[in-house]
Amino acid sequence: MRLRNRFLLWIRKRQGRPLSPMKTIAAAFAVIILLGTFLLTLPAASRDGQRCPFLPALFTATSATCVTGLTPFDTYTQWSGFGQGVLLTLIEVGGLGFMSMATLFIFLLRRRIGLKQRMLMAQALSLNDMEGVVRLQRTVLYGSLSVEGIGAAILTAHFWPRFGFSRALWLGTFHSVSAFCNAGFDIFGFLEPGASLLTFQNDPVVLLTLGALVIIGGLGFLVWEELAERKPFRRMSVYTKLVLCTTAALLLSCWGITCLLEWNNPETLGNMSVGSKLLNGFFQSVTLRTAGFAVIDQAALTEGGKAVAMLFMLVGGSSGSTAGGLKTVTFVVLLLFLRARLRGKSTVCAFKRTIPDSQALDAMTIAMTMILLAFFGAVFICATSPVGFTNALYETISALATVGLTAGTTTRLSIPAQCLIILYMYFGRVGVLTISLGFLSGDRATERFRYAQTNLLIG
Repeated sequence: MRLRNRFLLWIRKRQGRPLSPMKTIAAAFAVIILLGTFLLTLPAASRDGQRCPFLPALFTATSATCVTGLTPFDTYTQWSGFGQGVLLTLIEVGGLGFMSMATLFIFLLRRRIGLKQRMLMAQALSLNDMEGVVRLQRTVLYGSLSVEGIGAAILTAHFWPRFGFSRALWLGTFHSVSAFCNAGFDIFGFLEPGASLLTFQNDPVVLLTLGALVIIGGLGFLVWEELAERKPFRRMSVYTKLVLCTTAALLLSCWGITCLLEWNNPETLGNMSVGSKLLNGFFQSVTLRTAGFAVIDQAALTEGGKAVAMLFMLVGGSSGSTAGGLKTVTFVVLLLFLRARLRGKSTVCAFKRTIPDSQALDAMTIAMTMILLAFFGAVFICATSPVGFTNALYETISALATVGLTAGTTTRLSIPAQCLIILYMYFGRVGVLTISLGFLSGDRATERFRYAQTNLLIG
């Protein structure tokens, strides 16, 4: 009875109290996932007409909404046309953000956008203020749909002679959206179940088109706006400069290292021609940026190849984009901070601008949180499932960074491990910082006093 009274008192205190933008976004993603789970459990969603069990449906809906790509079964084999349509909708909403989709209807209905909607847009787009948020949101919507449309047109034209127009149109649309949103879902199971893009290893049109969509989707909405304005590089913001330089450096370095480590591995690149090795090595470097399409068998990678893949998966794409991970600028701020400290400097600088110490601390907080979660999650998977530590760590990083690549581990996860991966996918998409601020900022403790400082031996 006392517990019931406390619960009722807690409800009364919160009645009429509006949710903060961050809490609203986190709650909205949860509602979308549950709605998608319900639709996927309907008999019409499964190819065999049988109801899909709740946990696999929840796993798949979370993966689609959080644009991850991990799934307990082959997408084409399991889901009917209706089920695939549900997944495509979840991917689009999850990739662009529910506020982007809601704003689309506001624009179509010619309604006025109020202050609360502007606050939600700013939070969803990772903006610090609301200045120009409506203009940016319009750019995001029109730009996203245009890029997806171009990608769908190229893929449809390419698939048409082989599969016929109707199937080619569906394949082109589904994979264009999946690639742009960095989701990694594919419906090529009718060619070879569970093979992802392995059947297109020698198809440069498919791999380069999907790769371009992945890169564009992972740059971020703020970068799009500056590129659309055709500013010269020297006049771009420091953030955009860092994103472009870091993205190029990560792609090229991952491409080179992957080719170096896998060049003679007969189970990955070893048996290909030189041109195919370079093409597939490049696509591997692209898909590790949270895309999740597998063009080579991830379980067959060398130990060094897996280690490199995990590092680049952890970095991910850029803020305000369809990608996940630590984010490119977070990663480069960590490197700049490390470089400054090793040189005995107390300030972090980039392009003749000083980066606030608070942002360097935020970057370290996010990085340490994700690394610790990935490590302990891998230990938990090893303890509950017949999986080795390296492959378990590969799975947890893939889930946290919303990548979707797997070393053959997903189908062998126990029920507790599946629940953990579901939480990790949600946590990775909504964002470590957004969750911590959204659910803790309302009850932050105030520092009324400080203890005297003391010096410790470090290193």
